[in-house]
Amino acid sequence: MYFRLETTAKKWNVSPHLVAGSTKPQSTTQALCAPSRNSFLTSRRPDSLHLYDFYSYWRTSRGNFTTLPQYFKQNGYYTYGVGKVFHPGISSNNTDDYPLSWTARPFRPKSERFMNSPVCPDKMGVLRRKLICPVDLKTQPYKTLPDIESVAEAIRVIRSRGKARRPYFLALGFHKPHINFRFPSEYMQHFRVENFYNYTKDNYKPHDMPKVAWNPYTDIRSRHDMKHLNIPFPYGPIPKRQSAKLRQAYYAAVSYVDDLFGRLMQNIDLENTVVLVTSDHGWSLGEHAEWAKYSNFEVALRVPLIIRSPEFSSDGRELTRNLSVLTELVDIFPTLVDLAHLPSIPRCLNNTPMEEQLTCTEGKSLYPFIRQQSTRIVERELFALSQYPRPGRLPTKHPNSDKPKLKQIKIMGYSLRSDTFRYTLWIEFNPLDFTKDWSTTYGEELYDHRLDAMEEINLVDWPQFNNVRLDLKNKLIKAFTK
Repeated sequence: MYFRLETTAKKWNVSPHLVAGSTKPQSTTQALCAPSRNSFLTSRRPDSLHLYDFYSYWRTSRGNFTTLPQYFKQNGYYTYGVGKVFHPGISSNNTDDYPLSWTARPFRPKSERFMNSPVCPDKMGVLRRKLICPVDLKTQPYKTLPDIESVAEAIRVIRSRGKARRPYFLALGFHKPHINFRFPSEYMQHFRVENFYNYTKDNYKPHDMPKVAWNPYTDIRSRHDMKHLNIPFPYGPIPKRQSAKLRQAYYAAVSYVDDLFGRLMQNIDLENTVVLVTSDHGWSLGEHAEWAKYSNFEVALRVPLIIRSPEFSSDGRELTRNLSVLTELVDIFPTLVDLAHLPSIPRCLNNTPMEEQLTCTEGKSLYPFIRQQSTRIVERELFALSQYPRPGRLPTKHPNSDKPKLKQIKIMGYSLRSDTFRYTLWIEFNPLDFTKDWSTTYGEELYDHRLDAMEEINLVDWPQFNNVRLDLKNKLIKAFTK
């Protein structure tokens, strides 16, 4: 996901730039497309939006909350969305939230409608719905791919708006590396499959992982080139050769998008532009023997965060600054607002009904941290908070435990990431009134990132970590109780 703000940087009389990124985890609030996107575009957590699937629109089901592009629009910006910004469908009112968020109707690539169609040739030339799908563009619908169309449209807008006086907010959402892995075939040549055999040693579910924490990667299993493998449900494993090929294709898809992003950056006036790059969730490539997203593990929650601003200077040199602070996607809205020097977004209040607070944030602005004034604003211990729903304590195909619908949710896994630990608690959840029963638990996890960055060893039953566990449990319950 890419956001571009044309600002009035020239009034600061600066030419250098600052590139900031976080050395601590940048975390999504839920490792699923629609809940994550609606969360960071409104700066509110899934529990505040009551969206954990794809099937409700917050303005009608929860409250008429202001979005990030809408706020810029209200403050005089021309706002335009290209590609996958909001998740398409019911969760954005089947309009990408137009016209409330956008000045002009958002751009959706015409080839996008073939994304899940059988357009991937097998060895016999028959078109299939494959997971690994390097292609020759001449064989594809319209002889192109959605992300190629989106970059071309974004460049067109940048060039045309560059002549206008009105500042603008442009959001560009790439589809890849979302499955299926469909990209120009030459990108596969950048990576040797042999290099991915030892990517991880995890072939089986860790014995101390609660079963409720497991995601059985049902969407991967359904693809034509995976079905014949007869992967045991729910724990697999995927054969070693196929695992290596999946990783190779994932890296190729990332390389493809990286090239497109470079093409975009070549057309940006960086003297007058704030650029922010991020994603809606991570993706497992066999860690814990899991694949895809749909979990509360760091590999599924962690996303990139890169911010480039013309505001900061140092003797004509471009600066690179790493932010040693835990960050969340809900921080993006208030951060971009402050970088553009618009009126700051107030914090959402716990003692006021959420539906009465139309413009507020459950995150924090990173602007003071970028300015290296963080000591002035850290009045509380910072955590990254995430959650994921389940329909039951065991992985299932029906209902799909990776993507349960709201009415099917019986359990919610709440996760807290501190500087050194991740603590996750799976509890009873009522989808009718959105209440939590903290006394009824189905799983508990504790990982020490000082020694176990991959979250392989669950310390929840280790006596020497009991005080840490109880402390983090109390903090998690307090953080998710309003």
